[in-house]
Amino acid sequence: MPPTLDTALLTGWTRAATTALERHCAEIDRINVFPVPDGDTGTNLLLTMRAAAEAVRRVVRENGAGRGAAAVAAALARGALIGARGNSGVILSQVLRGLAEAVTRAQRPAGAVLADALQRAHRLATAAVSRPKEGTVLSVLGAAARAAADVGSDRLDDVAVAAADAARAAVQATTGQLPELARAGVVDAGGLGLYLVLDALAGLVTGRSGGEMPRTPVAVARGREVLVAERESGSDEHDYEVMYLLDGTDGPRVDELRTQLAAIGDCVAVAGDADGLWNVHVHCTDIGAAIEAGIVAGRPHRITVVRFADQHAPAVPSSRFARERAVLMLVSGSEVAELARSAGAAVLEHEPGRGVDEGEIVAALAGTRARHVVLLPDDAELAAVAERAAASARSDGQEVLVLPTASVLQGLSALAVHDPDRRAGDDVIAMAEAAAGTRTGGLVVAESEALTWVGRCEPGEVLGITDGEVVLIAPDLAVGALWLAHRMLTAGGEIVTVLLGEGADPSLAEGLAADLRRTHPEVDVVVHRGGQSDYPLVLGVE
Repeated sequence: MPPTLDTALLTGWTRAATTALERHCAEIDRINVFPVPDGDTGTNLLLTMRAAAEAVRRVVRENGAGRGAAAVAAALARGALIGARGNSGVILSQVLRGLAEAVTRAQRPAGAVLADALQRAHRLATAAVSRPKEGTVLSVLGAAARAAADVGSDRLDDVAVAAADAARAAVQATTGQLPELARAGVVDAGGLGLYLVLDALAGLVTGRSGGEMPRTPVAVARGREVLVAERESGSDEHDYEVMYLLDGTDGPRVDELRTQLAAIGDCVAVAGDADGLWNVHVHCTDIGAAIEAGIVAGRPHRITVVRFADQHAPAVPSSRFARERAVLMLVSGSEVAELARSAGAAVLEHEPGRGVDEGEIVAALAGTRARHVVLLPDDAELAAVAERAAASARSDGQEVLVLPTASVLQGLSALAVHDPDRRAGDDVIAMAEAAAGTRTGGLVVAESEALTWVGRCEPGEVLGITDGEVVLIAPDLAVGALWLAHRMLTAGGEIVTVLLGEGADPSLAEGLAADLRRTHPEVDVVVHRGGQSDYPLVLGVE
């Protein structure tokens, strides 16, 4: 009988993934050079996975082992999000969220569920990263998702193996995709961690032992920030922490190694697994003696030596929240996205005319890694889904406030007055007032004959729209821009912002700015290339 994604398999996968991350945690930490060489990716992934596993144990303990797969998957995702550590932990939490969403859907073959889960996970994880790059864990996840979709089988074992094998190949390729990885001669640390999680599932459903590990091309020289740590326990007479993996040994030699290390230092720990691999740890001053003892006992490898420096700040893993406040803006168009980023916002881009689903917004909120987030939907039609996403994020411990901006120019106005050093409540009020004080309008070219509030329009004529209503019909864009700007300024204004759409001629904005300088010298005109595809020109007056 083919394996299925039931409660037993999900809990088994959780244990297997945690074990794999425990075994390779030090190696992943050691090759962590992107985006920041802080040597904690393996630790963060492990702590996040342990938090997910604990959430599953709590659900089973409180409700019995009979809980369905959907409840267990939901507990995994929620536990990972709440316990997420660092960027890598946040991305792992979105992978598990994709799994939870897929499992809750209608009954389907288990392989199809896993393929759907990986597709959803890739979309959610990408939304959680403000600037996705090739050569990272997102590349690895994308390769696994594509392989799962293309395998041509609904069997869970076939899909799991295809995804894990594709992930391994993608991890190996990351060295050549990012300059930082190429210079260090390593693969991506987060991608390697994800491969271990996927390979744990493949091993569980097929019975195969762990797949071949992607290999770092060369040895890596680690920086001081990784090799200096605060002493957490043990005598202060020892200067170093020595750790390595040991194989090619047996029980009596391991016992002798423990005795040798106890004579050399303190905080001795030698723990093994069923396959004969041992993890060795000791605090000592004579590094050579600790390593020589391992050579006598077997084959030590992946050796790490950390110098204690009590004056350094504690080297603790990153928390889920790395900053107090952030602003997240939903935008359509890459040029508008760059404007928002340059103004200090995190950005979730979506295609023109395509909505954004709740999961993508929740993932983007998590990706800000901020405890308090102001969410700017910049579209009245997205306000409802933004509110649902905010409620979901609040239930997971993140404080989110939706500022109901109806246009990108209202969002940019709110961003212009955002001050992270101001008291949070005062800052939100200032942003809301700036957004509310911005009137917006736009021009569109009529595609067919139609009857509007201001008369009949012909194909090719230009419609001026404010507040969702057609307010003027002009013969061309240049005239329409002038008429619309003058109409909007009848209620007063100090700043006119012009947002040029995709393919719009720059002379359109230049002519409008020249006219306004002549007819309204008291008004400042600001022009941006917005790149939006729905409106050739958008105007904001504040």
